[in-house]
Amino acid sequence: MSDIIRRDPRAEWIARNRLHPLHAAMQPLQHSWMGPNGVIRKNVHGVGFIGPNGIKRIDRSGAQQGGAAKRSAAVEVQLPLHQVPAPAFYINVVPDMVGGRLSSHDRDLLGLARQLAGSDGAVLAVVFGEHKESAFATAGVDRLLVLEGHEFDGYAPEQRVQGLRAVDNQFSPRHWLLPDSRSGGGELGRRFAASLKERPATRVWQIKGEECIGRAGAGQEDLARPLPRLILAGAECADPVSETRHEVLPVELSTSLARSLPRIEDLGAVAVDPAAIPMAEAEFIFSGGNGVKDWALFHQTAAALGATEGASRVAVDDGFMARDRQVGASGTWVTARVYVAVGISGAIQHLQGIGACDKVVAINLDPGCDMIKRADLSVIGESAAILQALIAAVETYRNGAKRDAA
Repeated sequence: MSDIIRRDPRAEWIARNRLHPLHAAMQPLQHSWMGPNGVIRKNVHGVGFIGPNGIKRIDRSGAQQGGAAKRSAAVEVQLPLHQVPAPAFYINVVPDMVGGRLSSHDRDLLGLARQLAGSDGAVLAVVFGEHKESAFATAGVDRLLVLEGHEFDGYAPEQRVQGLRAVDNQFSPRHWLLPDSRSGGGELGRRFAASLKERPATRVWQIKGEECIGRAGAGQEDLARPLPRLILAGAECADPVSETRHEVLPVELSTSLARSLPRIEDLGAVAVDPAAIPMAEAEFIFSGGNGVKDWALFHQTAAALGATEGASRVAVDDGFMARDRQVGASGTWVTARVYVAVGISGAIQHLQGIGACDKVVAINLDPGCDMIKRADLSVIGESAAILQALIAAVETYRNGAKRDAA
C-alpha cells in the first residue's frame, strides 16, 4: 500500500460545518484530559464510558437520539444506593456552599472524602444556615448536619469555629476536609486548625495512602507530608462522585451551642458597580447578541437586575459593546453562577467561553439554536417584550419587599 496520506475534503468540510447533520459524528470524542493541577480528569458522561463500579454511562445530551427534540427519550439510570448503617468512623467535610449550593470545588472535596471513607466510613457534611442544595445524595454525602442560627449568617468565623469544635467533640472524625479557597473555606480551616492546635495540610491536590501532596513555593513546587487530620484541599483534588447515590441522613448535635460575644462585626457586603467587575470574576452576567434590537432596553434590564454586562463577538464587532465585554474563546472565558444570553445563537467559540458557567438562561426566537440546547432554562420569544416583562417583575418584587420591611 502507498504511504501517501489521502485527504477527504468532504469530511473536512463536514467537520467544520456545525450545522451539518453529520457534524457531531466527525468530532473526536475526548474521554480524558489533564486539568490545570496535573490531575487526569475523565468524562464520566461520555458515550460508552465504563465507571469504576462497572456502570456504563449513557448519553444524556440527546445527541444519539437526534438532538434536543428527542432528549426526553433518553433512558435515566438509577444509580446504586450506598448505605453505611453503622459507620466505623467519619470523614467530615465543610463545603463553602457559595449561594447556598455546592460548587465544583465542593464536589471535588466530597469526592476526596469518599475516597478516604472507603466502604466502612461515612462522609458527614457540615453546612451553616439555610441552603438551596438538593443534590447532596449524588455528591457523596452520607450524613448531613445543618447548623442553623442567625449567628452563622454573613462573616462569622468565630461562631463557625465554635460550631465545628462542638461537632468535633461529638463525632471525633478521622479527618476534617475544607476547601482551600477564597470563598471562606481557606480562612475557616486555618482558624479551626489554630483552635485545635493542629497543623493542617494546605493546598492539597493529591492523597496517596498515608501521604498527601500540596502546592508550595507559590504553586511552583509540590510538598509531600504525612496525612494529617485537618486537610485544606484545592480544586481538582479528586474526581467528584458520579457512580453512586447516598442516603443523606440528617444528624443533630447532642448539645446546644453556647453563644459567645463575637469580636468581629459584619457590616454587610460593600456595594459594587457591576460594570466595574471583571468578566472573569462576575457571578451574574447578562449578555447580548445579534438578536438584541433595543440596546437601551438591554442596558436598562441589566441595571435593574444588577448584572455585569457581556456580549457576543457579533455585538462587539458591530460596535454595541466594548471589546473587553466579549465572551467566548476569542474573548473572555467566564465562570458565572448565572449566565443570561439574550439573542445569542450560540457559536462554538461562545459556547466554549461559557462552558464553566453553572446555570445558563437563553432568550431567543429560534428554538433550535445551539444556545437553547445548551441552556438550563429557555425562553422563546421576542427579546424586547421579554426584557420589559422582566423589568416589571423585578420592580414588583422589590416594591413588595419594601412593603414587607416597612
